[in-house]
Order: sequence, then C-alpha cells, then structure tokens
Amino acid sequence: MPRNRPGALRAARRVRHRPFRWDTPSPDRIHGLSARTSLAVHRFEALSNHCDVFPGVTDRALRRYRAFLAPPGRRPRYPSLEECGCRGCSLRDVRHARDVLGAVLRGLPLRPRTELGRLVAALDAGYLDRTLPDPFADVRRQWRPDVWWYRRLEGCRYAATGAV
Repeated sequence: MPRNRPGALRAARRVRHRPFRWDTPSPDRIHGLSARTSLAVHRFEALSNHCDVFPGVTDRALRRYRAFLAPPGRRPRYPSLEECGCRGCSLRDVRHARDVLGAVLRGLPLRPRTELGRLVAALDAGYLDRTLPDPFADVRRQWRPDVWWYRRLEGCRYAATGAV
C-alpha cells in the first residue's frame, strides 16, 4: 500500500481556524501600559461577565481617576456620588472608577495584573494624599464600608461645578 507524505497528512488533519472574539483588532494602547498588557485588558473586557466591565472601560476609568487627581496644588479633593446609574455615567464618580479598576485587576493574568497594579497603586497614593479621611464612615456608609476609597470624605456634587 502506498504511503502518504507527512505534509499531506498534516494538511488533511488541519481544521479551519475558528475566530475567537479577541481576533478582532485591538483598540489603541491604554496610556501608561504596554501593548501586551493593553491586549490582555482588551481580551478580559471582551470576555468578562462582570456587570461593570465592558470594552473600553479600563481606559475610561484610568482617565477619570487621573482627571480627578489632575488639578495642581495641595487642596483636598472631595469625590461626589453620581446620581445616574447607567454604565457610562457611573464612571463620573471616581470611587466607582476605582471599583471597576479593582474588578479588572482581579480578572487579569499575573503579568498584566502586575503592570496595571503598579499604575493603579501610584494613583491610589495620590488619591490618599488629596482626599481626607471620613471619621464617620462606619455610621454613614452601609454599602461597602470596608473598601478604603469609600472611607474618604465625600463632597457635594454641585459645589464642584459652582452651580447651587
């Protein structure tokens, strides 16, 4: 009986590649992260079942966190609660943006988690420096009182915009 060539055997065994959801081109790199970590974040966002994680949310949360800490000077900053609960508007509250970053950090593989964790840790240090502790957080906060970024003094949303 004639023998098949090894290349013919491999060609017959080859199965058509089924495209995965992350085979689409990745979005732009996230500022401050490598391309490899940005791709891992993009993959996690695309495949995540978490209610607050959707494609592009990590970049938006990082931008919001940086924007909160951006004004120069040493004056204290006061995070304010956003009344709109939709996924896009809820990132206006810097504390929710930090929640989203925590959810992304928990879902990433080790190397991307380490790189993103270093970036978030630097922003956390700035957040601790620029906000004041709330001495009555245990009494006031019934929802997530154990998370440290919710134990900072809260401000009025109208005082930040100047409209009263």
